[in-house]
Amino acid sequence: MPLYECVFIARNDVTQQQVESIADTIAALVDTDNGIVPGTEGVTSVRKREYWGLRSLAYRIKKNRKGHYMLMGLDAKPASIVEMERQLGLNEDVLRFMTIRVDAIEEAPSAILSRKSDDRERGFRGPKPAGRFESGRKRGFDDREEYRARDDGPRDDFRGGRDDRDGGFRGAIEE
Repeated sequence: MPLYECVFIARNDVTQQQVESIADTIAALVDTDNGIVPGTEGVTSVRKREYWGLRSLAYRIKKNRKGHYMLMGLDAKPASIVEMERQLGLNEDVLRFMTIRVDAIEEAPSAILSRKSDDRERGFRGPKPAGRFESGRKRGFDDREEYRARDDGPRDDFRGGRDDRDGGFRGAIEE
């Protein structure tokens, strides 16, 4: 029989157990179409089943921004795949699904799951670098070095303009 991979996205309102029950329904449907009694241990048309988790969608689908992703590798007849797609289309909890025919179903974890495990393995990377300032703490507007250097206190009498004697500006208080 031909091999297929089916990925479906369920609404974010449903729980992981409800997503698993949708996958169980699909598996039972495909098994009965293939002549396998559902519930028989070790004998099934589903070769691979992966729950990818609750992930963000690239765009809104039916007012949802997130969805539960599930991948299933199936060994089924084309007629049972048509019926499976019809049932997925009727299910209100399923936002989207896609079924493709493949030459072989890989037993290794998919790229999505292997990338997740790589993120977990990184762990602690050490302290954060200090950044622009030595201590690394966030500073406000008045804490910047150029403002601290000029802040000598309030000036009561400021006369702008050049002082001819010293070539610079006049001081704030002259007595």
